[in-house]
Amino acid sequence: MRILLFCALALVLVVLAGWRYSDHRADRMEMAHLLALQPKVPMLFDYAMIANLPEPAQRYFRFTIAQGTPLLPVAKLSMTGLFSLGDKDQPNYMKMQAHQVLAPPHGFVWKMRAQSGHLRVSGSDSSGWLRFWIGGIMPVARVGTSKNLTRSAYGRSVAEAVFWAPAALLPGPDVVWDKVDVDTAKVSVRHAGNEQSVQITLASDGQPLSVSFVRWSNANPEKKYREQPFGGYLSKFKKVQGYQIPTHVEAGNFFGTDAYFPFFIADVTEISFPKSP
Repeated sequence: MRILLFCALALVLVVLAGWRYSDHRADRMEMAHLLALQPKVPMLFDYAMIANLPEPAQRYFRFTIAQGTPLLPVAKLSMTGLFSLGDKDQPNYMKMQAHQVLAPPHGFVWKMRAQSGHLRVSGSDSSGWLRFWIGGIMPVARVGTSKNLTRSAYGRSVAEAVFWAPAALLPGPDVVWDKVDVDTAKVSVRHAGNEQSVQITLASDGQPLSVSFVRWSNANPEKKYREQPFGGYLSKFKKVQGYQIPTHVEAGNFFGTDAYFPFFIADVTEISFPKSP
């Protein structure tokens, strides 16, 4: 009997290990696919490209992209920080490390691991799935491609473009900029049947201070998908390959309300705009 139990346990562990390997492989393949979307011969940024935009939008681009910079909309990042699976009353922050490929509006892959005491969580979030494991051997959350996930992830990719991939937001048929007030611009991006608008609050020199948008999310007490406020704050900007990028980001649900809770606090340790492979 003990031999049978041992064999059964060994078989379960082998299956789980294979499943986890499959997840890692899917992460690598999708990251490679997104990196391949980088233009092979990028255009160079020129102020003439933004001449017809509202003043706050022009100010944003003049701060985030230097004149003559190759326009590379795909970013590769590494980050550390805090990540919470809790709520405002009990955040239970975990120390987090993550790698990400961001290619708005096409998608992203965010691959992370986090730990608090003996609890270890790892996995990935993307435009096509959400997969998390405990201890690297027990799946605890798995969501495949769905309309809800795609819509929610699209909102994230457009918002993150504002601070980590500004070249993806230059005006065009599917990217429209509007003035909200003297220090606030709004960008609306359409792609593959999805549309998302994001507001950006700016300093006098054009530095983005915060982003806010209405996100399709089930991060609420009812666990039901609906539109609700999301956003965060940006700081510690750094010049990288002609771009000025925030290296500290705090973001969470119900931004701008008393219920706001920054479940994601990240410090970017490395960011690059790699050439197309």
